[in-house]
Order: sequence, then C-alpha cells, then structure tokens
Amino acid sequence: MPVDSVFFGVTLTVLAYWLGRKAEQKTGLVICNAMIVAVVLVIAVLKVFHISYDDYYVGGEVINLFLAPATACLGVSIYAKRDLLRRYWLPVLAGCAAGVAASAASVLILSRLFGLDRAMVLSLLPKSVTLPIATSIAEGDGGIVAVTVAAVTITGILGNVMAPAMIRVFRVKDPVAVGLGIGACSHALGTARAMEIGETEGAVSGLAMGLCGILTAGAALFFGYLV
Repeated sequence: MPVDSVFFGVTLTVLAYWLGRKAEQKTGLVICNAMIVAVVLVIAVLKVFHISYDDYYVGGEVINLFLAPATACLGVSIYAKRDLLRRYWLPVLAGCAAGVAASAASVLILSRLFGLDRAMVLSLLPKSVTLPIATSIAEGDGGIVAVTVAAVTITGILGNVMAPAMIRVFRVKDPVAVGLGIGACSHALGTARAMEIGETEGAVSGLAMGLCGILTAGAALFFGYLV
C-alpha cells in the first residue's frame, strides 16, 4: 500500500484511535487518553518508517473534511436541551464572554512575557475554539495556520484529559456550569468528554463552543490591534 495514498492515511488514523480507545478502556489511566495515544502512535509510525507528513496528510485531509459536519452535529444535543438553554441564556453568554476574554488575555500576557512576534500571537489567539473556526481566524488575521492547528489540538487534548479531575477538584456540581466551562475552554475535544459526563453537560458544552467561536472571531480583531 503506497504511503501517499488516501487509504494509508485514513487507515493509520482510524487504527491509532481504535488502539487508543482500547488502551483507555483497559487501563483507565488519564495518560492513556485515546487522543494522546492516537497522536503518539501516528507520530511514531511516521518517524520509524520515515514517512513525510505530506504523504500521510493525503489521507488525513479526508478525515479533516468531517470536522465541520461533526461540529454541526452537536446541534442535535443542543436542540434536545433548548428549554434548559433558554432558561440559562444569560449565564451561558456571560460565561462564554469571560472564557474568551481570559483565553485571549492569557495569550497576550504570555506572548509579551516570552517575546513572541505578532504572527505567533495571532496564531495562538484562537487556541480555545473549534478547529474550523480557529484556522479561519488565524488565516484571516495573518497568523500561521500550522501553529494554530497545533495549539488548538493541544488545548483540546488537555481539556479532554483534565476536565473530570478539574470538576472534582473544584467540586462543580451544576451540569450547566460543567458544560459551560468545558466548552468555553477546550472546544470539540472537550465537548466529546462533556457528552460522556452527561447529556446536559454535552449540550451546554456544544453551545458554549459555538458561541465562543463567534465571540473569538470578534475578539481577535480587537486584540489584534494590541499586538
């Protein structure tokens, strides 16, 4: 099977994630999160067999095509909880605004601290929103899309892995607050974890992810002038 074929990239990605899920279910360890295991396995295969990322991405790009539809499918769970969301619209909106402001402010402060240039700052600003929106924001504002993809992926994995522990540490009991916090900080990967925690958490997280994407697009224009 040629490594620059669509079949190779898709097969490697699906197989790596399947093994990751098996490891996660078997061990129950946080470090064995399916996403982390899948990423490590894909990188290991590419390095060991000296396969270029461009060859792998021929198939990986096909999987990327499903990102936007998969994000849109979250609307089903949101619609199922529309009465609950209508009741809590103000806390959700305020929480999303606070999450976007905190994310952007932290990027600006740390970028100044470490002396990053403008392109890097603009690439990192949308790190907490879902990938299709984040890449559009970075590309439109003059950021580096590859850096944005890496930042969004790392942020999502961290949210997916750490969300249950953070909920226990801070003793968050309200399912709306749980979903809001996860969706505002770790987009689709975090929302996947929120849906595992509960239906309400998943619905609110999906809504927060969408709202934060819209708010971040506007915030990027404002914060871009501060860089």
